[in-house]
Amino acid sequence: MKRLLSLFAMSPKAEPSPEAGAPPMPSVRDASLRRSVEKLQATLEAAETAPTQIKPEKVPSLLRKPPANDNQPDFFVPSLWDIAIKDGIGLMDVAVFRLARNKRRKGEMIEHKLRNLTIQVKSNYDGMATIEDYSIIMMMISHLTEANRLYQVGKGPKPSRYFQPAASEILKFCRKGDGGGQYERLRGSIDRLQGTHICIHSETDRKSTGWFPLLGGAKIISETDKKRIQVVQLVVPDWIYDQIVTAEKPEVLTIHPDYFLISSPLARFIYRLARKAAGSGSAVYSFASLHARSGSTRTKAGFDYDLRHLAAVNDLPEYDLRIESGREGPMLRMSARRLH
Repeated sequence: MKRLLSLFAMSPKAEPSPEAGAPPMPSVRDASLRRSVEKLQATLEAAETAPTQIKPEKVPSLLRKPPANDNQPDFFVPSLWDIAIKDGIGLMDVAVFRLARNKRRKGEMIEHKLRNLTIQVKSNYDGMATIEDYSIIMMMISHLTEANRLYQVGKGPKPSRYFQPAASEILKFCRKGDGGGQYERLRGSIDRLQGTHICIHSETDRKSTGWFPLLGGAKIISETDKKRIQVVQLVVPDWIYDQIVTAEKPEVLTIHPDYFLISSPLARFIYRLARKAAGSGSAVYSFASLHARSGSTRTKAGFDYDLRHLAAVNDLPEYDLRIESGREGPMLRMSARRLH
């Protein structure tokens, strides 16, 4: 189409020689018509180089509807420690899980190179934990945080390394329905969490290298006749327990309860990063940096499209998203939403 337009737009003096055996390509001798053709050609060229635009009214909300039994917001303990892995790199800076639900990444690895550290997320036969599986770890950390707060003010015992929730409590915390399928998927989540671990390699201090499991262990306390988990005991990994219970002054962040209603895994990751990096202000990252930090298996073009989708919908809890131009390509600015 572009070649035809370019040939039609040429003046008679610049008409190209026809290929062997091909009839001569006609030129546009009428000045007014030629200008129209040139204008159309310029429009087509601009459309090819312009970034994909998504109209907000044509994309659905990123938040799913709450389940039918979601009627007790006071249940949530949304305060979450940003657990430091090494040298100030927290769990909210990079993805320590996979985003895609339908790609197990069995035996695969996500690698993040930050500062003088290399962070590798590895998995076993059951596949790598997903960002939705990680909600169970968030619940474990949240309750450990609350137990430690009560202990510090003399209103409770020292927190245990064992966390024993009912399956129904896990589903309630994650704001999921209580259908039978949810209970069956819970077992798979625990399998993946148990088999996913983080490996830290320090380029400056070999003694700082270490291996950190997402889950220290798990045991089913009771289950139904249909082998659905009723109560499970989760073991808090040492590195998480020590950071919460023994650290002098860990950083406390509050996660909005609607985080668990975010349907897009990428949107969940962006919210977590915004909560850590932007806080009550704003932060900006290049699309390329976000692609690397997320561990996404999407192509760069597909990932960029997904980010534009998020910015077009712009309904994440607490934060507004805006795309800006940068020296090395498009940037995503995440800004705390101002309440009026």
